[in-house]
Amino acid sequence: MNDIIKDFHELTEIPVFQEMVPDKKYMDTEEHLDVLQMNIGRKCNLLCKHCHVNAGPARTEEMSKEVMDACLTFAKEQNIATIDITGGAPEMNPHLEYLIEESSRICNHVIIRTNLVILLEKEYEQLMEVYAKNKVEIVCSLPYYRAAEMDKVRGEGSFDKAIEVIKHLNAIGYGRNPELVLNMVYNPAGAFFPPDQEAMEKEYKQKLSQDFGIEFNSLYTLYNNPMGRFGAFLQRSGNLKRYMKKLFDAFNADTVGALMCRMQISVDYDGQLYDCDFNLAAGIPVVGNQKIFDVTGKPYQVRKIRMDKHCYACTAGAGSS
Repeated sequence: MNDIIKDFHELTEIPVFQEMVPDKKYMDTEEHLDVLQMNIGRKCNLLCKHCHVNAGPARTEEMSKEVMDACLTFAKEQNIATIDITGGAPEMNPHLEYLIEESSRICNHVIIRTNLVILLEKEYEQLMEVYAKNKVEIVCSLPYYRAAEMDKVRGEGSFDKAIEVIKHLNAIGYGRNPELVLNMVYNPAGAFFPPDQEAMEKEYKQKLSQDFGIEFNSLYTLYNNPMGRFGAFLQRSGNLKRYMKKLFDAFNADTVGALMCRMQISVDYDGQLYDCDFNLAAGIPVVGNQKIFDVTGKPYQVRKIRMDKHCYACTAGAGSS
């Protein structure tokens, strides 16, 4: 468990999350998993300010083929509907193409989460065609539709590079062909909340189409989880208490039953299991401290979800799901 979780415990004016759960059955997973999320490495070509797993160029951790194969076995055994691949920049794992092809054989819905910019590099540009061939849904993070705002979060020149990649994705059918889904994610750049999702999607579509001729399917606006680099920023700037109070004040009890942790499991690069990617960032493994190898070849068992105050980020407003 990392230091910021310890800081949450000192915020005594904010109730422990479990006290806010309206029905205690929501503290358990559903009886069947829908989503297997795989964090296949921390290495990334960017050093984004809001990254909750502290990914970056200096990180070396990556998921081995052995762990991938155990994940694929588990997905097949449990009849998983969606395999969600993330990182770091997942493209930097040398086994990604293998993982995508094998995942596509097991389930009809494979997601890749990309920063886009990585796909301009010679070593990785062919992956766009791999994604299209396997009908992988692309979820790309585009912090804003103008260069000045995005470059502050991602680094100088990152916006122009991302736009170039999206244009290429459009050219091969993404965002236009119904089988090639291109979704975007908006994260606020600071200690504030995102605007209304529907209004923001309309604004993104209008601006990106008008300025660049770009098309995409949907935009998701997310509350930044106070983990990793963003959590460290909140601590340094003295905004942690205020931000957590805002999350608590925005708590929506109606979101709890549909939280992503109830229907998914997250696997880290080393095979360690977590209830979600934010628990992974917080260093809070599943009850029993299991790895993927411990759950293959066995019937699925409902588990108690490990919760803490960072869970308020997933229940603010419209919620994480």
